[in-house]
Amino acid sequence: MADPDEDAAQQARARALASPLRMRILRLCLHEPRTNKELAGMLGINPGSMLHHVRSLVATGFLEPGEPRRGTRGAREVPYRATRRSWGTHVPGVGSILLETFLQEVEGLQPDDLNATRLGLKISPQRREEMLERFHALFQEYAAAESDPDGEAISLFFVEHPDRQGSAGD
Repeated sequence: MADPDEDAAQQARARALASPLRMRILRLCLHEPRTNKELAGMLGINPGSMLHHVRSLVATGFLEPGEPRRGTRGAREVPYRATRRSWGTHVPGVGSILLETFLQEVEGLQPDDLNATRLGLKISPQRREEMLERFHALFQEYAAAESDPDGEAISLFFVEHPDRQGSAGD
């Protein structure tokens, strides 16, 4: 029998990640801790609204607070860092959430800053599953690796979907 407390916690985690804004907050806090005020400024929303989102991500274990510090005007500020627990968390309908997050993150980038590839294939279900497992394993390998101290922050977005145009003329 399923544990009702665990079910409720799982639903809370899924709700916390069901927002492109919260996905962007996690990305911004992945490599360096950021305060509520910094996040609000970077994402163009007011600090009160940002605090609501940050608290939701902290409550579900996706962000963790660091040591409080004093801001420029002496105010107490808490930096937050992403815990990486979002990786692998099941979120119903995550595809559309990730797509919207991606579109928001690349908005304003120069075309030459995007390294994009598009490919159409016609393969058996077995080969499709093998291909997806290989991509997943590669993503897992890099997600589990330590960040390079002198590295550059990059983002990857992978989508596989049925090709409605490719099937039309078969």
